Amino acid sequence: MTRNLAPWRDAGQARKLAGMKIDVVPLPRMLTDEQVRGRVVVVFDVLRATTTIATALANGAREIRVFDSLDAARTAAAAYVGDDKLLCGEIKAKRPPGFDLGNSPGDYTSAVVRDKTIFLSTTNGTRALVAARQGVVLLTGALVNASAVANALATMDRDVTLLCSGTDGQIAPEDLLGAGAVLFALMEQHNPGAQIDALASDALERFRRARHILLDTLLETQGAKNIFAAGLPEDVTFASGFNSNNIVPQCDGSTMIIRKVPG
Repeated sequence: MTRNLAPWRDAGQARKLAGMKIDVVPLPRMLTDEQVRGRVVVVFDVLRATTTIATALANGAREIRVFDSLDAARTAAAAYVGDDKLLCGEIKAKRPPGFDLGNSPGDYTSAVVRDKTIFLSTTNGTRALVAARQGVVLLTGALVNASAVANALATMDRDVTLLCSGTDGQIAPEDLLGAGAVLFALMEQHNPGAQIDALASDALERFRRARHILLDTLLETQGAKNIFAAGLPEDVTFASGFNSNNIVPQCDGSTMIIRKVPG
C-alpha cells in the first residue's frame, strides 16, 4: 500500500520546533535503527542524485523509481508497460550504455522529463534511500531545495535524521554542506530551539562558513573532482544553486517511488 505523501499536513498537530531532535549521519553504514524508525529521514547526495531528483520533479517528471543497482533499474524499466519511461543512472559519474540519461541535473529538462516515469540508479544516492526506507517519512534534500525541505520539516511532529550518502563509502563534505543548509534554513526561517547533535552542529557551521562561496567550496571536494574528471563541470555549478527550486521530493519506502509533495 502506498503511504500518504503528506502525513504531516495537519498544522494543529505539529509540535513546537523546540522539541525536535535532529541528528546528522555521515554515511549510510553508520545509520542505526533508532535513527530511522519513527523519524523523518532526509537523504542528501548533493553531487548529484538528490539534486537531480529535485530538478526532475520540478520539471514535470511524474515519478522517480529508485534502485540500488543498475541491473535492478534496467530490469524494472524493461518490464514497465508504456512508452513514458526513462532509464537513468550513472557508473563512475557517466551515463551507462543503453541508458537514456545519466545523473546530470541539467539534462533533466522539462522537454525531456515532463510526464515521464524515471527509473534511476546511482552509485551513492539511491542506495542511501534504500538504506533509509524504514523512515516514517523519507525525503530527499540538496542545496537546490534546502529551504523547501526545511519548511516541510518545520510542520512535522517528528524527530529528524539527515542522512548523507557519501562518495564510494567515504564521507562527502558536500552532503554535510547540504544537511547544514537545511538546518540553517530551518533555524533562520522558523526560529527553532531544535536539539541538534554534534555532527549536526558541525554541518550547520560548515554551511554558515560556506554560504556565500558555495561553488568554490564544492569545487574543493573529491566528488566535484570526480565529476570534473568525467567531463561534467557544469553539474557542480548546477548543484551549488542554493534554493533554486521549491520542490520537496518524498519517497514511499514500501515501493521506492519518489513524487513531489503537493503544495
